[in-house]
Amino acid sequence: MRARAFTCIVAAIFVCGCGSRQNTIVIGSKNFPEQAILGELLAQQIEAHTKMRVERRFYLAGTYICHQALLAERIDMYVEYTGTALTAVLKEKPQKDPRAVFETVRREYMKRFHLIVEPPLGFNDSFAIVIRGADARKDRIGTISQAAKYASAWRAGFGYEFMERPDGFDGFVKTYGLKFAGAPRIMDLGLLYRALESHQVDIIAGNTTDGQLLTNDFAVLADDKHYFPPYEAVTIVRGKIATLDPQVMSAIAELSGKLSDHDMQQMNYEVVGAKKDIATVAREFLQSKHLVSSALVQ
Repeated sequence: MRARAFTCIVAAIFVCGCGSRQNTIVIGSKNFPEQAILGELLAQQIEAHTKMRVERRFYLAGTYICHQALLAERIDMYVEYTGTALTAVLKEKPQKDPRAVFETVRREYMKRFHLIVEPPLGFNDSFAIVIRGADARKDRIGTISQAAKYASAWRAGFGYEFMERPDGFDGFVKTYGLKFAGAPRIMDLGLLYRALESHQVDIIAGNTTDGQLLTNDFAVLADDKHYFPPYEAVTIVRGKIATLDPQVMSAIAELSGKLSDHDMQQMNYEVVGAKKDIATVAREFLQSKHLVSSALVQ
């Protein structure tokens, strides 16, 4: 009965509703705040510059669910990261050159899935290997290589995805010769920084655009062996949308190159740290870049 019920739930999630939403754009996101912010930016940009109705389906879960939702035409677009698309979706080996990664992802997404990959939004959300600032200063640690000789005394905390993905834990510790004081604690991403600050763990894998890095005494260690591939944020769009309303694609294109690493980090802080409303944060950013006027988004 449980297996049958699960099958029914999955089927319900991916029932195609395209026949009843010809004048509606459905925007999805993964299940963390940065993704919801990016989804909201897309939504407000389209609402401000087209006559299309926008439906938001945020916090859908991870990469696999969002990708399948696109293929099932349950959503029309969401923001993905090039390194994730390359390794997790296309199952290709990691590459180091950002342009090469983008071109591979754009070509293969169109070839295999008939999905359009828009030019990068402008920021790179890579994994950030983080320790407490006091520890970094005390032992003069600035790179992951320099941290290797201290790692045997450290307790590590990582998210489930980092432990499982092909560009994650296994290759990371092998590249840097890291051995920790016991098996890493697998934690929810929202708990990692609190665990580090309270000395429950001594090293974590966060993200370079995390808002917590702006206000807390943490140190991001340089990936001096360039293990992590580029993770440029790009909008993935169903191919049919390009023919539905050219203005939609024009509106999305205006966001390309507009978000810096600092911009994304600041918006993440405002939502996660300052507890501001996501719609407000997105609106204020679009206005600051002169992409929309206050009259258009009220």
